Amino acid sequence: MQSTAIVFQQPKSLALTALSMPEMGAADVKVEVEFSGISTGTERLLWEGTMPAFPGMGYPLVPGYETVGRVVEAGDQATLKVGTRVYIPGSQCFQEARNLFGGSASKLVVPSARALAIQETLAEQGVLFALAATAYHAHSAPGTQQPDLIVGHGVLGRMIARLAVLAGSHPVVWETNPARRSGAVGYEVIDPSTDTRKNYKCICDVSGAGSLLDELIGRLAPGGEVVLAGFYDTPLSFIFPPAFMREARIRVAAQWSPPDLAAVIALAGDGRLSLDGLITHQQDATQADAAYRTAFGDADCLKMVLDWRQVV
Repeated sequence: MQSTAIVFQQPKSLALTALSMPEMGAADVKVEVEFSGISTGTERLLWEGTMPAFPGMGYPLVPGYETVGRVVEAGDQATLKVGTRVYIPGSQCFQEARNLFGGSASKLVVPSARALAIQETLAEQGVLFALAATAYHAHSAPGTQQPDLIVGHGVLGRMIARLAVLAGSHPVVWETNPARRSGAVGYEVIDPSTDTRKNYKCICDVSGAGSLLDELIGRLAPGGEVVLAGFYDTPLSFIFPPAFMREARIRVAAQWSPPDLAAVIALAGDGRLSLDGLITHQQDATQADAAYRTAFGDADCLKMVLDWRQVV
């Protein structure tokens, strides 16, 4: 069996390439992909060639961990039925290229446990579940607290803000780009230069800009916490005395876990978590090169989705 996949041959160079897929196992499913998302975090670093040392790193590689498709074949021991619409957070089914993260392709063979059934009506919005799960892991998982300041109003910042509102909080969001300050429901988005507050209990940074750390520590209340929920490709440092005076805490929010993903699928499935207004661009997968350049170069692009339905 073969699949047409996006292959990063080297930084800033991709091609749609036919790759072989393995034979299905008894617990596997074959999925025809409908949509995949382009990540402006980790996937951008892969595209630019600036990803720090990371397991499985190297070229050529198949990116993508935001995939929605439909089960077209199921093994005898698979837990999903043919026809089910599923979300897949990446795959390991290609041998001619590294699978980092292996989800941007026209067809995938994956263990049925890795393909999660989603509401039929969500369609392309299902690609947002990785970001939603990341947002949930940062501030809604057990032992975490909701932020009262979020830095960045991209898709991840909006997800964290929506989950905070759902939990009964009303955070403030900093955004330097005026074009990105719209779309808030239940929270406020402001220019950080206008904010004089210095008593935030929990600040969540999704900007990926390590240079902001001293500024954020200076905005904390005593005992406050800065959560690093972006992905940082340069070393982080901070001036010690201000952090010492506040007895500041710094927490790194790691990748989501399966319970986080299950939680947000349930929240979106029954309508409590809205995924509306987050996908701003959509392009046929045959135009992937132009789509990636738009996703990473156009400030008006919150989320780019590739449509695979016309790709064999």
